[in-house]
Amino acid sequence: MPNPKSNIRPIPPEIAEAADRHGNDPIAVLEVLRDLDAAHGGLTPEMITDAAHALRMPPNKAFGVATFYSMLSLEPRRNVLRVCDSPACWLARATKGEPPKTEAVLDAYAKELPAGWSVERTSCLGLCDRAPAVLVNDEQAGPIEAGEAKKACQGHHGTPTDYSEPRPGELRVMMAKAGKIDPDSIDSAIEHGAYCGLEQALQRTPEEVLVEVENSGLTGRGGAGFPVGRKWRFVFQATRTPKYILCNADESEPLIFKDRVLIDTNPHQMLEGMAIAGYACGANDGYIYIRGEYVRQAERLERAIKQAEAKGWLGDNIQGSGFSFHVHVHIGAGAYICGEETALIESLEGKRGEPRLRPPYPPSYGYLGYPSNVNNVESYAAVPQIICNGAEWYKGLSSYTTPGTKMYMLLGHVNKPGLFEAPFGLTLRQVIDDFGGGMRPGSTFKFALTGGAAGTIVPPSLLDVPIDFASGQKGVGLGAGAFLICDESVSVVSFLREELRFFAAESCGKCTPCRVGTHRAFEILSRMADGKGQAGDIEELRELSDVMFNASFCGLGQSVPIPMNSALGQFAEEFEKAEKAVIND
Repeated sequence: MPNPKSNIRPIPPEIAEAADRHGNDPIAVLEVLRDLDAAHGGLTPEMITDAAHALRMPPNKAFGVATFYSMLSLEPRRNVLRVCDSPACWLARATKGEPPKTEAVLDAYAKELPAGWSVERTSCLGLCDRAPAVLVNDEQAGPIEAGEAKKACQGHHGTPTDYSEPRPGELRVMMAKAGKIDPDSIDSAIEHGAYCGLEQALQRTPEEVLVEVENSGLTGRGGAGFPVGRKWRFVFQATRTPKYILCNADESEPLIFKDRVLIDTNPHQMLEGMAIAGYACGANDGYIYIRGEYVRQAERLERAIKQAEAKGWLGDNIQGSGFSFHVHVHIGAGAYICGEETALIESLEGKRGEPRLRPPYPPSYGYLGYPSNVNNVESYAAVPQIICNGAEWYKGLSSYTTPGTKMYMLLGHVNKPGLFEAPFGLTLRQVIDDFGGGMRPGSTFKFALTGGAAGTIVPPSLLDVPIDFASGQKGVGLGAGAFLICDESVSVVSFLREELRFFAAESCGKCTPCRVGTHRAFEILSRMADGKGQAGDIEELRELSDVMFNASFCGLGQSVPIPMNSALGQFAEEFEKAEKAVIND
């Protein structure tokens, strides 16, 4: 009988070298494919098959990975301008009245491109404070209008937002060193107190460190608000080893960019928090899963890790304590779903980033099947100050029921969009007037999207609701702490269409309710926004919402109904009008 392996052609040296560079481990298939995609401007079936053979994995598994991530291409293209079509960038492209449609926007950018460039739409780039944003190959740019596309391809990348100076009323903890330290110098960071929290933690027992974090009341800052200390306790109590500390730096949800700012202003703060978590939980390895659009931030973290290892604050036998902690950076390749913790773990393991069925939960069965703690960048960034100053100090920062401070992102039709840090319990009116400088001249508040893409659409009647992790029950969600403010020029129907455009593009497709429901809702809303509503549209949207909420596999499909239901409920008249309006051709 012929040996099937005899038909396998020799692996090209370039691919063999790429596999060797990543340890010839199947778990590194995404990294290998990223390297090949970057070198060739796309992937061919032969490349994917050869990469699979080099990594000793079935080719179909490698193809599954290659076709899942939006930043990998099976079509050749050398230079790519990725144009963000998130709600924030959509809104920023408005001149008078309704913003242009995404298809028209892409055409406008394409007309300005130099030879050899192509344009692609992309979901949120995490550059909402630089809207309208684009990605010039791997370079972040914004604000870049369509007429500036050629300049962007030639090196004009706009101006990053400066957060070195606090706004009036801010209470800075995680942002306290922004503008004061050189983020690429560990000496500068140490001069301003970096790693003092880790130093103090190593002088205590892991149990004592854990109790301090529990007593502080620190809640997860990714949107769910789950107590950080409780999650650490689960991992601490797990008997199996090794254990892992995972940092979710995949913030791919529209309106969210706080983690990017924390990394850009003070990367050592997050690394220190991860190391403290490792000590408390009994883990010796940490992985940062950072979104593929954050190449610049990933490079900054790599530099910071090397510097910390050289100074003895990361790596083997930290400061002679006997505790070792190694941090690794893993770059994704474009997939919003990888912000869900089990999808993140799947991707980290070299698979398609599809959510797992829970239970088991990551604290008992996480990365490689071992106990794992998953927190986001902001959560880890708060930890060093808690250890340095104590749980009571942290609770005393806020007079509200939820202790500590929060990073907030404010966008849209306000005078001073951007990012700020403050305690919990702010009302939307305070966010707009006290931190955003009020509505723009000539603008009247109509509604806000609060929390992020999966947040609530809030009318004027809810401007004075104190906002925390429980306020979503009153109609104003906190989520990750984002607020997109819209004036009377914006149609709620069109805005919800843009929301569903994002969710339809980013659904992983694993379950039918989300895969089909998001696309169908987008189709209906597109018709309604174009004045071609039909009888029964609103009823079908409500039915789709119910099905997605009750039958979707993970939080993506289950959270889509939040903005849908709030918009349909709070602005019923506008949707009823859109349902009945038919344009006569």
